[in-house]
Amino acid sequence: MENFHHEGDCPIRDVISHLSSKWAMLVLITLHSNGRMRFSDIQRSIGDISQRMLTVTLRSLEKGGMVGREVFAEVPPRVEYELTEKGDSFIPCIQSLVGWAAQYPEPIGAE
Repeated sequence: MENFHHEGDCPIRDVISHLSSKWAMLVLITLHSNGRMRFSDIQRSIGDISQRMLTVTLRSLEKGGMVGREVFAEVPPRVEYELTEKGDSFIPCIQSLVGWAAQYPEPIGAE
């Protein structure tokens, strides 16, 4: 029997903890599709995400190195977000997951 106890670094646990939220993959796909974006544009593009959840999601993705944030010294201040090289390299994984979901459209656990 193979065990999956958390001992030291566990790459899959790290990926799941940073990217398994309801919004993380949507934010990544939005930035991939649109390029560099301001906060309000990301929120508008996703539609049903609250300001608080978008803030929490962007901070988590930034901490994980998936999203870059640039603050411009203007009045009012302007902040823009974009995928990092690491974030961009994850896009094919998301696209693969979306392809799988399209192939099996019935909800998981509906059988």
